[in-house]
Amino acid sequence: MNAAVNQRLREELDQFKTDGVYKRLNYLDSPQDARVQMEGRGEIIILSSNNYLGLSAVPEIIDAGKAAIDRFGAGTSSVRFICGTFTIHRELEHALATFVGTESSLSYVSCWNANEGLCATMLGPDDAVISDALNHASIIDAIRLAKSISKCRAAVYQHSDMSDLEARLREFGDARTRLIFTDGVFSMEGDIARLADILELARKHDAIVAVDDSHGTGVLGVTGRGTPEHTGVLGEVDIVTSTLGKALGGAAGGFTASSEALCDYLTQRSRPQLFSNALPCTVAGSALAAVRYVQEHPERVQALRDNATYFREQLLALGFAPLKGDTPIIPVILGETSKAIQMSDMLLDEGVFVTGFGFPVVPRGEARVRCQISAGHTRDDLDEALEAFKKVGTKLGLV
Repeated sequence: MNAAVNQRLREELDQFKTDGVYKRLNYLDSPQDARVQMEGRGEIIILSSNNYLGLSAVPEIIDAGKAAIDRFGAGTSSVRFICGTFTIHRELEHALATFVGTESSLSYVSCWNANEGLCATMLGPDDAVISDALNHASIIDAIRLAKSISKCRAAVYQHSDMSDLEARLREFGDARTRLIFTDGVFSMEGDIARLADILELARKHDAIVAVDDSHGTGVLGVTGRGTPEHTGVLGEVDIVTSTLGKALGGAAGGFTASSEALCDYLTQRSRPQLFSNALPCTVAGSALAAVRYVQEHPERVQALRDNATYFREQLLALGFAPLKGDTPIIPVILGETSKAIQMSDMLLDEGVFVTGFGFPVVPRGEARVRCQISAGHTRDDLDEALEAFKKVGTKLGLV
């Protein structure tokens, strides 16, 4: 690397540290679970994981991954259409489509790739995409890429504002295809998309709806089938993208679920499919087992809901003001990034790992610690974490 470039980067990194916004990595030395072994700290309680159902350490899901690597090998060694498609991919994709209520699905190595592969592939200069203002970075970048590659038009509507969404739909009334793209669960806020209202507007204006349900799949709905089930529109959403790396075992991978025609078209034209190796079979095997586990154990979803309700209520009782919501994402707003990171560090000293987020992940002045609850947490885990919050919050003058 050029010496001048290295020097500039070092100076900026030093400034991050001076400003108290430098992110330090913590290394785990055990499976992801409610409690883990952290290098240099011993056992700690995890409150910052997407392991919502606690499936990452379930023996039968781990065993399914082992069986897949034994049967299919360590890697796919190619892209799907050349020689990288295995029967486990077909089995997983059928299970995912059934689970989220669509005709078909197509797996990717990440939901980021699934989102990236969607807009640029299906939209052209005669089409338009309309995005919620608080959508995940993967949707934002997917739309930027599509505007660059396929020259589609794009607009942003104010967060969950149906009047503004309708105005944008009218603005693109001449478009061949109008795609509304929204998160199902907004990961930094923990709130839920108004899917029923969005679908009503889509029908009125002859638009289609895509939902990134990465934080909803396995989490919301009576049986964990996501934001569409939670909002009463299961099977009505045109396109669902989601991840295998959160509630569904937490390994990696993502998928797009939709009509057979769209999934086939993505197979033919989606660049992340055409130029990237297929999902490793061991991941496909563990994810398939996770989908089946959720279907067989809906009580796991209820346990998650009960844990999240309890933790939110107890934070309120302590004097904290978490954002309102019905998801296991429970953000506590602190304002400045340095304060969020300071609180995160102090909680870790008390044996609780919860991450502080600031700019650019969230807007300036809205830094927070984001608690993420799991069905794997026991009441003792949650009470111990709450005691740490009380202790740290008192020291910082927050309660």
